[in-house]
Amino acid sequence: MIATELPPHARESVPAGEAQAIARVVEIARRAFERDYAHVRPALRDQHPKSHGCVRAEFTVRADVPAELRHGLFAEPRTYPAWIRFSSSSSVPRPDSRRDAHGMSIKVCGVEGVKVLPAERHETTQDFIVANNRSFFCRNASDYVELAARMTEGRLLRFFLGPDPRRWRLHELANMLMATQKPVSNPLRIRYWSQTPYALGPHAVKYSAKPPGRRTGRTPLGSHPNALEQAMAEQLRSGDATFEFMVQRQDDPAAMPVEDPTIGWSERAAPFRTVATIHIPPQAFGSKPQRDFAEALSYTPWHALPEHRPLGGINRIRGAVYEAISVLRHEANGVPRREPTGSETF
Repeated sequence: MIATELPPHARESVPAGEAQAIARVVEIARRAFERDYAHVRPALRDQHPKSHGCVRAEFTVRADVPAELRHGLFAEPRTYPAWIRFSSSSSVPRPDSRRDAHGMSIKVCGVEGVKVLPAERHETTQDFIVANNRSFFCRNASDYVELAARMTEGRLLRFFLGPDPRRWRLHELANMLMATQKPVSNPLRIRYWSQTPYALGPHAVKYSAKPPGRRTGRTPLGSHPNALEQAMAEQLRSGDATFEFMVQRQDDPAAMPVEDPTIGWSERAAPFRTVATIHIPPQAFGSKPQRDFAEALSYTPWHALPEHRPLGGINRIRGAVYEAISVLRHEANGVPRREPTGSETF
């Protein structure tokens, strides 16, 4: 399958030296993994290792998708099974009382068609990765090398505020603080954004998942170290959760760049439009078999149809790093890498 060609304003621009920078990031991540998990099992993800729950869901493409957005998964109305993992970003899992950035990783199952990754071209999953802030805190592969190095050293702040004030990354720091300092009392009740751009047929787009309606108040966070998992479990014990899955189409390449995810795309200039509904039915998700299943899953934006292929340097880094660490993690844990079908029961 050949993806639709993007118009010039939506195309990627790969800077010189990016391949070497990505290789360096992969090597830093690999060494950190081997250091941290030399004698520790199970080996956890290097990104968003703490799970608040991996739940069964239905991903329903709506019948009223605007014509220009009917590409790939959104071409026809249909309901797909899905597995959705909610998580926090700290490299070392910690109590939920400490504020952190949060993620929602959506794996839609039963998606036919040849996929982007050559080794998984015949798998039937499509992933969408979204987080609780609309902008990322690193611009490109060159900066990511330093970010990865500082994170490995446990000196993340030096990436933003190094010894030379002329090179301080205050814009990126503001983005990180926006993500990590938002109060969250239930991952099922907050909004998420893709941060990085993706193709949608001939368009460049970003995604968002938003609970319907307005929030009228915030439930206080419990004192348990896993209070966010408890909040999810309590809501799904007898009730459900829903999200609107939305698309924002790039309409101004200067104000909405493909290669700089630190810049948020204006929702006033380019509103999000709903293309699908996510329904998470009442369920229990804390059994050991289901937890083990969830830990064995790999999420990456590169589990994708060509019509949804990731765009931009940060996504190119993710493709390389996620793949390398996924291989190491599964080998260390003695667990085969398999994509789910959506029919799993526990």
